[in-house]
Amino acid sequence: MKNLLSMEHLSNEDIMRIIERAEQFEDGELSRLTKSYHVSNLFFEPSTRTKTSFEMAERKVGCTVIPFDADFSSALKGETMYDTVKTLEMIGMDAVVIRAKEDEYYNELLEGINVAVINAGDGAGQHPSQSLLDLYTIHKEFGSFEGLNITIVGDISHSRVAKSNATALKRLGVNVRFLCPPEWAGDFESYHSWDGLIEDSDVVMLLRIQHERHVVNKSFSKESYHEQYGLTFELEAKMKKNAIIMHPAPVNRDVEIVSELVECERSRIFDQVRNGVFVRMAILETLLEGR
Repeated sequence: MKNLLSMEHLSNEDIMRIIERAEQFEDGELSRLTKSYHVSNLFFEPSTRTKTSFEMAERKVGCTVIPFDADFSSALKGETMYDTVKTLEMIGMDAVVIRAKEDEYYNELLEGINVAVINAGDGAGQHPSQSLLDLYTIHKEFGSFEGLNITIVGDISHSRVAKSNATALKRLGVNVRFLCPPEWAGDFESYHSWDGLIEDSDVVMLLRIQHERHVVNKSFSKESYHEQYGLTFELEAKMKKNAIIMHPAPVNRDVEIVSELVECERSRIFDQVRNGVFVRMAILETLLEGR
């Protein structure tokens, strides 16, 4: 692995290697990196979990984190992504973690750039590190993927998490179902009712409604969405005994999920956040080792 851009670029073997290494980090193993690498986090969209998780992971594997503030960068003067990353490479960066509004922004970095590029989210495209931490969370819970039923609920067409996870989970033998309003299905075949889904789901993965990517819809109602698609107490009571709830967060409480269920016994929402550090440590080590 030279870069981490999309789950479509990872084999099942790549995925399992990262999961196994993340597990070793969680068990207390130290990084194999033999020197301090320089990493910068270029976030052109807001982030709490992903940005701070990467910063923590970078420090835990021994990297030197070089600050980058998108609001005071030359990107505001019209500098291209390529020129920004090439500049950081010339300054001495070994890797960059990038979140940008444009789908597949990384295509202009495929040639001529010699630093490791980690995609931390491209528009409504992919979010591979989130997908890998989701896979790690699921693997910790069930020990394997084959034959699991996973229902992904919400804003499918705008969700890079849904797209990344669908790619990987299906390849790993998971039966993936999508539940959403018809206008949010995009290219995915989807269900529009919980009927027949909640009782056999091993994982219910809820998604945030991404209002920032929608054309303004004055008819949208949080209350009606919650009533039809939100995870309620009544639905949670129908879930299998060992089934779990996931959400990449941030959570719109009482919209995608009733607030009291966010930290219920079967919820893994905050465990996902914790697991993200170990997974991102594994990603960084994999990309930087031997550079």
